[in-house]
Amino acid sequence: MLWKVFLLVGLIVLGIHDCSFKFVEISKNDKYFGISVEYVVFHFNENQDDNFAYKFLRVRRSLHQKGDSIFLIDLEMGRTVCEKHDEDIDNCPLQKGQGERKARCTYIVESEAWITEFTILNSTCVHT
Repeated sequence: MLWKVFLLVGLIVLGIHDCSFKFVEISKNDKYFGISVEYVVFHFNENQDDNFAYKFLRVRRSLHQKGDSIFLIDLEMGRTVCEKHDEDIDNCPLQKGQGERKARCTYIVESEAWITEFTILNSTCVHT
């Protein structure tokens, strides 16, 4: 009978550990992660006082919260020669010299990409 109690306690502990809501690495190519990256770059540009657009350069970390549609996105962006409401910012060249700037941002985003609804839960950006 005692072994059944230990077995039950062990299963509960393993179940709680496995169902914990920690972030785990995911592929940077994950469809919903990619859509969320596009959204945070758009959000970043919309909330900058700068007239020039920043474009996505690279993802430093791609994490997903187990059990939810929440992503931790750590990315780098560079300031372009295009204004933020121009078309096709992805193909704009980066500014050089005095106008050259980069930003490193970490976003935590709740993503319901299938209905294009995003909620930024937390964000931190540093201009370099």
